[in-house]
Amino acid sequence: MEKEFILSHIDHTLLKAYSTWEDIVKLCDEAVEFKTASVCIPQAYIKRVHERYNTKINICTVVGFPLGYNSTESKLLEVKNALEDGANEIDMVINISDVKNGDYKKVESEICELKKACGNKVLKVIIETCYLTEEEKIEMCKAVTNAKADYIKTSTGFGTGGATMEDILLFKNHIGPEIKIKAAGGVKSIDDLEAFIDAGCSRIGTSSAVSMLKGEKNDLGY
Repeated sequence: MEKEFILSHIDHTLLKAYSTWEDIVKLCDEAVEFKTASVCIPQAYIKRVHERYNTKINICTVVGFPLGYNSTESKLLEVKNALEDGANEIDMVINISDVKNGDYKKVESEICELKKACGNKVLKVIIETCYLTEEEKIEMCKAVTNAKADYIKTSTGFGTGGATMEDILLFKNHIGPEIKIKAAGGVKSIDDLEAFIDAGCSRIGTSSAVSMLKGEKNDLGY
């Protein structure tokens, strides 16, 4: 694959708790230079990034991150603040406890509320596959589809595992035709990037795609 094609699928990501402004600027400068799909950054930096880069960059952030057990009300407030500060895309974490309790309709309802709050902005739904059974993953495919979110996403990158090809193929068999797929967590090689794109992923969340394609080492981690 051409490097430019791969980079157009990348959410260039930095979500470490100790991320500095210098780190964020480096990430954003790379995103502008290499034309990644977006930068995925902590909410605390959205306003500064938007003021510095404006339309040069597509800002993504995370909500209910990384554990997902925040109340729906608090997630809605996070969405509101993120959009007001300049974010265009929201990656929300579902309430995994609700899934484990079999309360799939509650999860679907929360996704639906956040999608309404996003309006025409993009909502990606992180289901954190490493904690779910196959049956639960299938139920989340249904919930994301019914709630009319834009993407289903594998992982936060902070759980016990990341994206796997098996999960991507499972998603493809159970999501609706309008739902896109984002792989995240553990995507560490160019072969991985190409394989996930070939499998149907419209986005890949990683901090290392730019450095890999430049032949450099990346130690920011995601």
